Amino acid sequence: MRSTTFRLSAAALAVTALTAGCADRGGVSEDASDYPSQEVTLVVPYDAGGASDLAARTLASEMEDTLGQSIVVENRSGGAGSVGLENLASQSADGYTIGYLPVESVMLGYQGYEVDPVDYDLIGQMVSVPATIAVPADSPYETLEDLVEAARSEPGSIAVSNSGAGSIWEAATTELGQATDTEFQPVPFDGGAPAVTAAVGGQVDAVVAGISETAPAHADEQVRVLAVFDAEPSESLPDVQTATEQGVDIVIGGWGGIGAPAGLPDGARSTLEEAFTEAASSEDFQTIITDSGNIPVNVPSDEFAEFVDAEYARFGELLEGQD
Repeated sequence: MRSTTFRLSAAALAVTALTAGCADRGGVSEDASDYPSQEVTLVVPYDAGGASDLAARTLASEMEDTLGQSIVVENRSGGAGSVGLENLASQSADGYTIGYLPVESVMLGYQGYEVDPVDYDLIGQMVSVPATIAVPADSPYETLEDLVEAARSEPGSIAVSNSGAGSIWEAATTELGQATDTEFQPVPFDGGAPAVTAAVGGQVDAVVAGISETAPAHADEQVRVLAVFDAEPSESLPDVQTATEQGVDIVIGGWGGIGAPAGLPDGARSTLEEAFTEAASSEDFQTIITDSGNIPVNVPSDEFAEFVDAEYARFGELLEGQD
C-alpha cells in the first residue's frame, strides 16, 4: 500500500484543523488515561436499515457495556461508501470517532476515490457477507449455467443489478464474467434492497447481492437464487449450491469490521480492541447477525490487517484489470 504527497499534505492540513476542533469535543487529549470519558461516534458509510448498518449498530450496542459510554451511530452514505469513509479518515485519531469498514474500503481507491486502507487503524472484523446471484421467479434461467450460456450467446445482453457503481456486488458481477469468459451488464442501484426489488419486478435479468438481501426474497419465491459465491453452502439457502459446486470457481463477498483514523494512542486502541472482542463474541450479536443471513466472525486486529492487505491486492488485480 502507498501514500502520496497529495495525501500527506491533505493529512497535515486536516491535523491542523482538527487540533483546534479538539476543544469542541470536550478538550480530550490523545494521552488521556481515562479513555473513554465521553460518548463515541461510530460512522457507518451507508444508509440506516441495511445489513451493514444492522451489524454496526448491533456491535455498538454490545461495545457500550464494556466501554461504559454511549456509542452514537452516524450514517454518512454516498459514493458507494466513499463519503463516510473519507469523513472517518479526516477525524481526529483520539478514539472518539470510529467507523464501520466494509470491503469497499479496499476497492474505492482503485476507482478514483480518496479512500486508502492505510488511513485507518483496524480494530477487528465482525461479519462476513457471501455474495449470491438470483433471477426473477419467472426467469427462464433455471441454473447458473443457463444464465452464463445466455450471456455467452450475446455478451453484455444480460443485465445484472447491484447496489451501486464501485460496490462489491458490481465487482462480483465483473469477476463472474471473467471466470466464465463472458460479459454481463452491471446495472447500479442505490443499495442492495432496490437492486433486489428490480429483479423481483423483472427490470433486470439477474441481481448480485448479499445473502441477507436475496435469501428472504428466495424464501418468498420472489426470486430464485442460482448460486452462493462462498466456500461452503449457506444455512440460509440450504437448497442452493455454491458457484464452485457448479463448476465456477468464485469465492467473493462483502465483509465488515471496525476501524478508526490512523494514529490511535495505544491506550485507546487496546480499550477499543477489548470492547470489540467482547462484543463480537456476545450471544446477542452472533444471534442477530446469523438471523440476518450473514456470518458473524471475531477476527482480531492483527489478523484483520493481514486480511485487508490481501483483499487490497486482490481487488487491485480485479479492478485494474477491467481496463
